[in-house]
Amino acid sequence: MAAEALRKAEADATGSAVPSAPELTGEALAALEAQIAEQGNKVRDLKAAAKDGKAEKADVDAAVAGLLELKAKLPAGEPAAQQATDKGKNGKKKKNSKAAEVVEPVAADGGPTMDEVINVCKRRGIIFQSSEVYGGYAGFFDYGPLGVELRANIKQAWWRDMVHRRDDVVGLDSSIIGSPKIWQASGHVDGFSDPMVDCKTSKLRFRADQLFWSRAEVDGVLLGYVSLLETDDMDALVVEAAEKLKRKAGMQGTLVCTPVKDFTEASDEEQQLIPSPATGEAGSLTPPREFNLMFQTNVGAMSDQASVAYLRPETAQGIFTNFKNVVATGRVKVPFGIAQVGKAFRNEITPRNFIFRSREFEQMEIEYFINDKEETWPTAHEDWLQTMWQWLLSIGLREELMSRDVHESHKLAHYARACTDIMFTFPFGTQELMGCAARGNYDLTQHAQSSGKSMEYFDDESKEKYVPHVIEPSIGVDRLMLAVLCSAYAEDEVGGEKRSLLKFHPRLAPIKAAVLPLVKNKPELVAKAQAIYAKLQRRYYVTYDAAGQIGRRYRRMDEVGTPFCITVDFDTLEDDTVTIRERDTTEQRRVTVPELLEYLEEQIDS
Repeated sequence: MAAEALRKAEADATGSAVPSAPELTGEALAALEAQIAEQGNKVRDLKAAAKDGKAEKADVDAAVAGLLELKAKLPAGEPAAQQATDKGKNGKKKKNSKAAEVVEPVAADGGPTMDEVINVCKRRGIIFQSSEVYGGYAGFFDYGPLGVELRANIKQAWWRDMVHRRDDVVGLDSSIIGSPKIWQASGHVDGFSDPMVDCKTSKLRFRADQLFWSRAEVDGVLLGYVSLLETDDMDALVVEAAEKLKRKAGMQGTLVCTPVKDFTEASDEEQQLIPSPATGEAGSLTPPREFNLMFQTNVGAMSDQASVAYLRPETAQGIFTNFKNVVATGRVKVPFGIAQVGKAFRNEITPRNFIFRSREFEQMEIEYFINDKEETWPTAHEDWLQTMWQWLLSIGLREELMSRDVHESHKLAHYARACTDIMFTFPFGTQELMGCAARGNYDLTQHAQSSGKSMEYFDDESKEKYVPHVIEPSIGVDRLMLAVLCSAYAEDEVGGEKRSLLKFHPRLAPIKAAVLPLVKNKPELVAKAQAIYAKLQRRYYVTYDAAGQIGRRYRRMDEVGTPFCITVDFDTLEDDTVTIRERDTTEQRRVTVPELLEYLEEQIDS
């Protein structure tokens, strides 16, 4: 029957998710291999420069994406010319091991490498470097046709679960630019900054709290200082660098390295002895100084001090300044939350790691207001941590890549009662994914004092007035999108053929389903498929694909994360049934057309 034929077609298909490139032979193939070798050398040089702090991560990512695009043009079965070569003593080519390291990066905890994530984002229209035609613009990114759908689905899932499906949270959308007095009251004008260090020789700039160092001694005698930028395996890298210093100095004895510290923890004398990561020279780093992260602009016709305003660095303050408005109009009672999704802007000193740390990003935040009793906030704080942990799992994040990081009391902001981050192991290391802070009543109190307007709440049950305390679960859309991509990326074999796919949760998948007529030269089959496609379009973002073998079309949809493929075949014309093929298992089932939408709703929205 038709279903059996579909299974056979998928098993026999030899195409990958990317349409086959034209066959290359002779001079054309040699030219392509030369381009790949040249691009591989470029990637190697950029990575070496980035390791020394002399190149931007965005430049490395763009070069790697270009290399992978070139390799994708090779004919099937042709080995990628991914290693630079030179001639050995016998005249034969030998591999350059440094170039080999460039194109075979190690993935974190069995997940994808960063190169693999960036490549699929570029090839499939998920994420582009902003202003790419002008060489890119560091810290800014554009989202392509599939990327904008994925982002929208992430925000929609969060909004539905955190606002629509709760009785104690309402929404808000505050302006990006507000009165400068907001940021003066909140402390952002005077205190929203990162410590910055300049290298006087290379003219490169570093965040002081992301530049680490260690003192190396041999049998108690000072060998020197080593420095490096923040990464997961700093202890091992420090020992490796110190061993090189020891060999260079020709010293014998037991090597001891002090615990790794960031640059802000070094004394004035030590700062002069710590080498720059860019040049390796001691004495070239400036003392740390504060760098305000807010983007400044001007409002009105004049550009003077009176017209200065700021692009908001966070969405939270818009919630606090609207607290009384929401209480007066929203029929809410403490405890309740105000949720907001919106853009924020931070002039990061060193934007890096693709979309993980950028200068323009989007936040999803809730300010959850509770009473001022001391025993209330610890329970509310833990409840929100559990809620967010389970929500992240529900949208497809891999739990083995998640962990908690409880902030030590001496590292908390002066107003905070507690703060715990949910961490995620990205290909570049374990970093903060979201934070949940117990902020006390600091923000409402500051705005009350600065504006002269009371932020007190009258509790009908206790008959008391108080300034509510707040629990703040906050997560970045872009950072979460990267975690979703890393969790979803997978490779497996179907019928002996390797495939790459994105195992997005159906709620988040950019394309919910693909409608595929078995053949495109039968008008009655095409008409039926297009009718089903038009019907599904009323409910979901779906696609129609009639080009190529059915197996190739399946692979194409797998790579962009489409969870369901709906094949319209000749049996459909007879009994009004279609074949639904599931992405992760490749299992197929027959359902009637009237049952189709109900089935998809159950799988996607349940």
